[in-house]
Amino acid sequence: MVGLLDPFEIKGLTFLNRLVLPPMQTGLATSDGAVTDELVDYYTKRAKTVGLVIVEHSYVRLDGKSSEKQLGIYDDELIGGLEQLVSSVHATDTPIIIQINHAGNKTSKKTTGFEPIAPSATENARRLRKEELTKLTEAFTSAANRAMKAGFDGVEVHGAHGFLLNQFYSPLTNKRIDQYGGSLENRSRFPLDVVKRVRDKIGGRLLFYRLGIVDLDPAGTQLEDSTTFSMTLKQSTLDIIDVSGGMCGSRPTQLQSTPGFFVPQAQHIKEIVDIPVIGVGGIRDLRYANNLIEREAVDLIAVGRPLMRDPDWASTALKTLKAD
Repeated sequence: MVGLLDPFEIKGLTFLNRLVLPPMQTGLATSDGAVTDELVDYYTKRAKTVGLVIVEHSYVRLDGKSSEKQLGIYDDELIGGLEQLVSSVHATDTPIIIQINHAGNKTSKKTTGFEPIAPSATENARRLRKEELTKLTEAFTSAANRAMKAGFDGVEVHGAHGFLLNQFYSPLTNKRIDQYGGSLENRSRFPLDVVKRVRDKIGGRLLFYRLGIVDLDPAGTQLEDSTTFSMTLKQSTLDIIDVSGGMCGSRPTQLQSTPGFFVPQAQHIKEIVDIPVIGVGGIRDLRYANNLIEREAVDLIAVGRPLMRDPDWASTALKTLKAD
């Protein structure tokens, strides 16, 4: 029986265990999005006891920055700092990937200096013209290329939590009437284009997708939609699906009373689509996490807030699990 403490092997990489440090914004980058010593220290301390590090969402273009001191991957000048981060984490023998993202309308002109953009016009954002999507796709692929130059073991494309790719995917925010809106196939078109192009750019390295699996709204994305979408993602040679919330965000209030609140959806994807998945959602007990792995509900477990608060949390919790 496989448990949380067992290694996970994929594409020639070995994760020491099945515990993942998920991408959570630290606010430790410079105002220009560059890596700092504090950010390197943050990840290196936590890398020592987890199986995989996923670095926080990093903006692929200046108009995609969501907040101050967010990590960036929009310019070649940032590669040196990112390389330093990778080298420090690799020294712990832990694989590391980076999440790439564009905020869409989840930003402001005050933050970026640009008018926010979105699939459809909103109070604070203008509608993207069809001819602009090619340059946006190129921004993602250029960011992925920088990640490869910095030595990351892969990238995660961010398609959750109400950011740009999620805005295209969700019927709550995509009101377009061209080939990028309307049906599920059309709403999925731009995110899939990004995934396919990123795969071409990174070759055989790891490719994850952070999937906003449901919106928790009757008019929004449903589990059936994301099952169909996940099947198409698999055909794009995706390696792992990282399941989280859609327009409802990563920690929807109505679900927080139950640990592992996105695990049932992740298990559904794993069973139907037959692709490794990461389970997440308010998980703080590694005995519970171990049980999820043992019963094959998910393949990996992401624990965020406890690790963010305490870099030694995983070490203590894993020792307790080993003693059991």
